[in-house]
Amino acid sequence: MCIRDGVVPRRVRSPPLTTPPPPPRLPIGGGGTHLPSYYRRKGGRLVSAAINRYVYISINTTFTDDYLLKYSTIERVATTAEIDHDILRTALELHKMAPGIEIVSMADIPAGTGLGSSGSFTVGLLRALYAHRLQPVLTDELAEQACAIEIDHLKEPVGKQDQYIAAYGGVTSFAFHPDDRVDAARLEVSDDTLSELEEHLLLFFTGYSRAASQMLADQDRRSTEADEAMLANLDHTMALGDEIANALIAGDTEAFGELMHEHWEAKRARTSGMSNPDIDRYYAVARSAGALGGKVVGAGAGGFLLVYAPEPTKVRRAMKAEGLDELRFRFDHLGSTVLTAQ
Repeated sequence: MCIRDGVVPRRVRSPPLTTPPPPPRLPIGGGGTHLPSYYRRKGGRLVSAAINRYVYISINTTFTDDYLLKYSTIERVATTAEIDHDILRTALELHKMAPGIEIVSMADIPAGTGLGSSGSFTVGLLRALYAHRLQPVLTDELAEQACAIEIDHLKEPVGKQDQYIAAYGGVTSFAFHPDDRVDAARLEVSDDTLSELEEHLLLFFTGYSRAASQMLADQDRRSTEADEAMLANLDHTMALGDEIANALIAGDTEAFGELMHEHWEAKRARTSGMSNPDIDRYYAVARSAGALGGKVVGAGAGGFLLVYAPEPTKVRRAMKAEGLDELRFRFDHLGSTVLTAQ
């Protein structure tokens, strides 16, 4: 039994669901404006898309007096205070989970690849905890609680994009208000445009990146200090995100590809650690092969390179010659869900 971010216990009698768990995300436009250090000052807007690669969380009753946790390592502890994994420890403490449970985490994509796996994990874990206790939770509550764990309790200098897109799914527009409210709405993109994006957007793995919190710390600090250059960069990024959204609504995917290039140039200028010589070369190779634009997905300096290619075969050949593996994907339209088995 699992949850689309989590798994449910055997005592649950709801019918099985055939859809998968919480998905990672592709930032489409406006990324960076979802950090509290910026949106609490000016408000933020972005468009993000969930893809069909997932984080699975399962919870089982063990009938023991401890906690058994299995992720990239295994922990068996008597109290929540002894848990090494920050997110697991915080979530279990906040939900006052008693011992006698096993939590198992698996992911289609590992951490450190820039696709928001930490936010997906947190959303999935919370969804699983609610399902384990047979309690409902609203989508916006799920996303906000996941943000509270990472931002408020763990003090990570991250934003709200990953948690919200994992909870909502789809190609979704988010508005982040200075008072911490978040509005979410599906972007009005036609099925034809979505199909075209799935055909022409390509993802290539460039190597593992540093933790997003490390990459975003400089942006967070400079935004908090009202650094004029940083704030101007993020203002421009938000405006580009609006243009990208409008291009997608209009079905103008070529304009979208060209705007991606401008968006990447703005993101690359935000901090010196955003790119590196290898990524610059890969991007130049993709552009030479016909890609209109692209960007490094995530905080930067590694992870996945996303490009829009009118002729995908040419770009695939060029990137294969560089030794890069491609991750094929489709959009996920459901967000975090529960999978059950009878």
